[in-house]
Amino acid sequence: MISTFVLGGARSGKSRHAQGWIEVVEGRLAYVATGQAFDDEMAARIALHRADRGERWTTIEAPLDLTGAIARASREADAILVDCLTLWLSNLMMAEMTLAPQFDALCRAIADCPVPLALVANEVGLGLVPETPLGRAFRDEAGRLNQQVAAVADNVVFVAAGLPLKLK
Repeated sequence: MISTFVLGGARSGKSRHAQGWIEVVEGRLAYVATGQAFDDEMAARIALHRADRGERWTTIEAPLDLTGAIARASREADAILVDCLTLWLSNLMMAEMTLAPQFDALCRAIADCPVPLALVANEVGLGLVPETPLGRAFRDEAGRLNQQVAAVADNVVFVAAGLPLKLK
């Protein structure tokens, strides 16, 4: 089926663009959420996102097992939105998981997904070089993940200032 990978900076409109792409599909929609509410501010963000999506959407929480969540969602929904790969990467790194097998499994899940699938990620390579070793490692791994997902996705869109630019 068709997959679309949407990249952009913070508050660029990437999630809104991906949601709009998925919402044209008739039927049940699944939102695979990788974020976790560790504080009140993040809990409020999550609540706003849920309220914005409406009744057609089912939310599946997947801070670590993203491939399992995509497989489950593909059996229960007619289209899937994963938001976001950058938070998923952060969760994996904080759990000290080996990243390469996780990235490979995600790419297989994207290629095998039988329903339309949109994935959202931050493009973190356009800013300053992070000051800390962990920050630099995160930026480097995010770049590797984004390259692998872009290679397997059918479409790749970069969003800046709410405007989409089709890359692939």
